[in-house]
Amino acid sequence: MKQPTRFKLEARPHIPESLNRLAELSNDLFYSWDHEARSLYARIDPVLWRQVEHNPKLFLRRVAQHRLNEVSEDRAFLAEYRRILSAYDAYLDAAPGPEITDRLDPQNALVAYFCAEFGFHESFPIYSGGLGILAGDHCKAASDLAMPFVAVGLLYQQGYFIQSIDAQGQQIARYRSHFSEDLPISRVMSDGKPLQVSVPFPGRTVYAQAWEARVGHIRLYLLDTHVAENSSADRELTLQLYGGDETTRISQEMLLGIGGTRVLRALGLEPTAWHINEGHAAFQILERCSSLVQAGLDFEAAIEATAASTLFTTHTPVAAGHDIFPRELLLTMLGEYLDSAGLNAAQVFDLGATSAGDAFNMTTLGLRGSRFHNGVSRIHGGVASRMEGGIWPQIPAEENPIGYITNGVHVPTFLAPEWSSLFDIQAPTWRSELRNPAFWQFVDRVPDYHFWSIHKALKQQMGDYVARHLSRQHRRNGTGHSVTERMTRDLISQEKDLLVVGFARRFATYKRATLIFSDLERLQRLLNDPERPVLLIFAGKAHPKDRPGQQLIKVIHDLSMRPEFIGRVILLENYDQAMARRLLSGVDVWLNNPEYPKEASGTSGEKAALNGALNLSVLDGWWAEGYDGTNGWAITPRDLSHDQEFRNQEEARDLLDLLEFEVAPLYYDRLSQGYSKHWVRRSKAAMKTIIPRFNSQRMVMDYVEKYYEPATRQASRFTSDNGRLATELARWKRRISQHWDGVSLSVVGEVQMQCLHDCEMTVKVAAQLNGLRPEDVRVECLVAPGNAGPEEQEIPESFILAFDEDKDGLSLFSLVMSPPFPGLQILTLRAYPYHDGLSHPLEMGYMVWV
Repeated sequence: MKQPTRFKLEARPHIPESLNRLAELSNDLFYSWDHEARSLYARIDPVLWRQVEHNPKLFLRRVAQHRLNEVSEDRAFLAEYRRILSAYDAYLDAAPGPEITDRLDPQNALVAYFCAEFGFHESFPIYSGGLGILAGDHCKAASDLAMPFVAVGLLYQQGYFIQSIDAQGQQIARYRSHFSEDLPISRVMSDGKPLQVSVPFPGRTVYAQAWEARVGHIRLYLLDTHVAENSSADRELTLQLYGGDETTRISQEMLLGIGGTRVLRALGLEPTAWHINEGHAAFQILERCSSLVQAGLDFEAAIEATAASTLFTTHTPVAAGHDIFPRELLLTMLGEYLDSAGLNAAQVFDLGATSAGDAFNMTTLGLRGSRFHNGVSRIHGGVASRMEGGIWPQIPAEENPIGYITNGVHVPTFLAPEWSSLFDIQAPTWRSELRNPAFWQFVDRVPDYHFWSIHKALKQQMGDYVARHLSRQHRRNGTGHSVTERMTRDLISQEKDLLVVGFARRFATYKRATLIFSDLERLQRLLNDPERPVLLIFAGKAHPKDRPGQQLIKVIHDLSMRPEFIGRVILLENYDQAMARRLLSGVDVWLNNPEYPKEASGTSGEKAALNGALNLSVLDGWWAEGYDGTNGWAITPRDLSHDQEFRNQEEARDLLDLLEFEVAPLYYDRLSQGYSKHWVRRSKAAMKTIIPRFNSQRMVMDYVEKYYEPATRQASRFTSDNGRLATELARWKRRISQHWDGVSLSVVGEVQMQCLHDCEMTVKVAAQLNGLRPEDVRVECLVAPGNAGPEEQEIPESFILAFDEDKDGLSLFSLVMSPPFPGLQILTLRAYPYHDGLSHPLEMGYMVWV
């Protein structure tokens, strides 16, 4: 029997005049971090609000007319509506503070931030995980600071996949199309028509339309190829995030880097600092070079001018996280673009060439095409410096130009409304004190019972949410009612208060989701301890092509269904931001146990700590900087000289030891007050130590001070006088490269071995400069304390030797100095190229030592 055709009809309401600004709020991602703005929609119809997955634009199209009419005459609702609008207007009216204006002139400076994904809110699904959430938080903080800032990305019609887990524990990936009218975006118009840009592709031109998303003070521009001018295949280039094959990936990256730069140009925007957030957007370097080449610079000068204003951030110490394309694919895909752009294919390939010579690495392109570079935590900065050290082959990894800025999270987004309300009462100015550690000592003044009551309420909300989610998941899979009831009864019990440990993140093998299951007999005893029971909650997605990651999900699913673990091990499907907010604010402990040093930063633990959860984590990523002995627990990673199996065993034992002998006893040390005062003390310590150090405002201000301001200065220098400095520096670098192999240093006479502490000593060096001039090099003496142990790595003092004279074909340099340290000290002598136009003194990667 033929099934009848079903047509969808949406009866849209009229928004009453008194509520007309609800539509404006729904089209500004301000709602993604303002709990009160979102609460307006929830108050009108909480059931519909959940059904539309907290999407304000969709909500306003589907809400019943009578509910809008009712609240438009509800005096209490209208008073709240006007109060929230007043706060919104005040937010938009706020000017940047001196911390910004002293460094970036709002009239002339502009930071452009490119990223492949942005995670603002579950209603705007163009993100997959940590990189996107970080990018969204970066934009939110830039808005809070009212920075001159613009962001660029891609608009994916289906975004990342929706995950379900079937009865056998298999991850099922499905995709859902998202229509532009459902999203907080609007078309960018130019001369009355939608703005489009084009990018040359092999044998054709691909067109992309531009969309604008309002993010408070700033704007995000997004491109998609779903336009009539494209073939059906090209319309799907922006269909999915991280979908398709290598050709799809490089196509998306061409659209992002080249097309995104063309959108800014079409809008008349002229960034002074360009931030490439991971290698996906690195093709913008080529597009910007092309403009300079067409303006008259040669390629090398164009690279210098482009790189001088560019920051590249790398996010992953795992090799698989870097996009590497075969030479043939790269040159095929870029061939017509390079011809039209006036760029030489061999020169372009050299920018991203790997040591193998037949592949092109987008991270390498990003590093060679920028002069400012960073990792996203102190440990990751060191790892990235070693991984990418071949770009600066003669420079010690610890000194090469890759620095670090530790990631932070957007506090208003991830702090539960209940904590926000408490802070509003206890310390009303807290939103403007996010970078002031001393201010956050006020947390200690909150009465312990009040602090615990808020956590308990949030935990109960989380329990109810998880129980609903889990029941729905297992009903679909045909799980028996009695089993589902056993799974959820302790979550919703008002009497029981179990210690809840959360683990939610991407299921990649290096994150070791199953480490805690290394000793099942011991874990069973620990979770089912009648006096001190523990409940584990897991959530996260594995990439659809990551079979080992999906196997981790199956292992946890199978364990969660074993009789001894039912109701003690819970696995939730389709982890997204809505679920994250519930788990991060409700769990007692946040677990993170990656393989050291593969966790670049790991910001989920920061979000949990904002809400008073205690981290139980490997000392990797941000936690190596955040842990202070009072605010959580640390698993010490074993030395990398041991094999991985041994490290897993030892660190798993540490994890279970901490859980059994420290975490659980502390949590259940309740005495007569019904909660553990020692636990509350540690929870308060987490809040007051982590909020002011690991928030996105601090992170963005670090970027402003360390990178955006210097890049803006360099942009001004390199673009003035028709790029004179860029041309000069390119020629100078070419000359240095031609002669450097013949440069050497030797000591003149002997280095003095002893002297009195208040006496001066003289150091003399002869340099064979092989045709270079003395002013082309900097000769340096480093002095480090000789008595320092391995744990006390002091930064050596640097002294620059002065040029004396040329003699017998050598250039002589000398230094008169007093020893900077007491006792034994170690002197080393070296030389490297120096030019006033360098953005980093060691950017050429050349160095010789005595």
